[in-house]
Amino acid sequence: MASDDKPEIVDRGVKDKGDDDDKGGFMDKVKDFIHDVGEKIEETIGFGKPTADVTTIHIPCINLEKADIVVDVLIKNPNPVPIPLVDIDYLIESDGRKLLSGLIPDAGTIHAHGEETVKIPVTLIYDDIKSTYNDIEPGSIIPYRLKVDLIVDVPVFGRLTLPLEKTGEIPIPYKPDIDLEKIRFERFSWEETVAILHLRLENMNDFDLGLNGLEYEVWLSDMSIGGAELEKSTTIGKKGISYVDIPISFRPKDFGSALWDMIRGKGTGYTMKGHINVDTPFGPMKLPISKEGGTTRLKKDDDDDDEEGVTVTPES
Repeated sequence: MASDDKPEIVDRGVKDKGDDDDKGGFMDKVKDFIHDVGEKIEETIGFGKPTADVTTIHIPCINLEKADIVVDVLIKNPNPVPIPLVDIDYLIESDGRKLLSGLIPDAGTIHAHGEETVKIPVTLIYDDIKSTYNDIEPGSIIPYRLKVDLIVDVPVFGRLTLPLEKTGEIPIPYKPDIDLEKIRFERFSWEETVAILHLRLENMNDFDLGLNGLEYEVWLSDMSIGGAELEKSTTIGKKGISYVDIPISFRPKDFGSALWDMIRGKGTGYTMKGHINVDTPFGPMKLPISKEGGTTRLKKDDDDDDEEGVTVTPES
C-alpha cells in the first residue's frame, strides 16, 4: 500500500475540561436568559407582591362579660389578576400570654389592581381570661399584642405570608358601686310625692367613665317606688366618686310603715337596680348598677351639713 493510501488517524480521546466549562457556561447563560425573560414578563404584565396594613381596631361592643373586637386590614393587590386570600391566622396575647387565637379559612379575593379592607372579628370572653390568669383584676387595663398572618396565593410568586402586628390596650371593666345616701322630698302629698334621690357612684375602674344616661328602679321595704331614664352628663374619674341627684315620684299611702320610719328619722331598707350609659376611652359601655340590702333616711332640716333641709308638710 502506498504511503498516500494510509488511513488518517483521528484522536477521539477524553474531552478537555474546558469543554465542561463551556457547557456549564452555556447552561448558566440559558438560566440567566430565562430569568431575564421572566423579569421582563413580570415587568410587562405588572406582577408584584401585595402589601397589607392594620388600619383600625374597633371595639363595637364591650360590657362586663366580653369585648367584641374588629380588626380592619387593608390589603393592596398590584397585580392584573385577582389573588385569593387563602387563610388568616391570628393571635392576641398579653405580656407573652395567649388570650385568643384562631384561623379564618378562605377569606375572600382581592380584586386586580385593587385594594380591600378585610375585617377580622374576634371576641374576648373575660371569664376565660380571668380563670386562666388570676392576676388580671377586674377594672384594670391590660396591654395586648395582635399578630396576624395573611396567606395569599400570587401568580409568579406562589403562596406568600404577609405578617402583621399591632399593639394596644384593652380594659377588663368592673361595674360601678352605687349607694342611695339620702332622699329629699320636694313636694309631699299622700297621693303623689316628688322626691330627690341622692346617689353616690364610685368608679371601680382604672379609666374615666363619662356618665351620659341612667336607667333605674328603686324599692323601699320591698315595694317599688318606680324608676325612670335620666340623661345626666358628668365624668367619674378613674377610682373616683361622683354624686348624682335624680327625681322620682310615688304614692306615700302605698308604703305603710316604711315611709313613717323615714319621716321619724329612722332608716329604711332599699334596693336599687339599673344601668348606666357611659363613654370610655375604649368606646361606649352599658354597665349594670345594683344595690341590695342598703339603708337610707329622709334628709331633715337639722341635719349637720351644708345642704339646706326640706320640711315635709302634707298638702291640703
